[in-house]
Amino acid sequence: MKRMLTIAIVGLLSLAASGCGDAVHRMLADPASRAKLLQAIAADSSLTREAADRLLAEDPSRALVFERLLGMGEARQALLVDVARDRVMLDGVIQFAVQDPAMRDHIHTLFKGMQMEGAK
Repeated sequence: MKRMLTIAIVGLLSLAASGCGDAVHRMLADPASRAKLLQAIAADSSLTREAADRLLAEDPSRALVFERLLGMGEARQALLVDVARDRVMLDGVIQFAVQDPAMRDHIHTLFKGMQMEGAK
């Protein structure tokens, strides 16, 4: 089943590349076909990676992906946990944040609060 869906995806991509885009648009217009296609992409890590790379490559689609990610509570929480556990990413976030004067004041307030809490 998975192999058939992968072959179907490759076939659809080939049709689009050869100028038969109407068939692709018809398939994407059908909710059942679209659901099968998205399920196949999600089930295959290499296809998922390729789809993510394409979505993140351009500003408009990247903005939509970020909007969806940050709008989903569990996904946002997972992202924050990953950032909090990685010193390089956390340092990068802090470095970007302190470039804004209002945010720099907020971060200083947070650090002072942590220092006062640690002094107890």
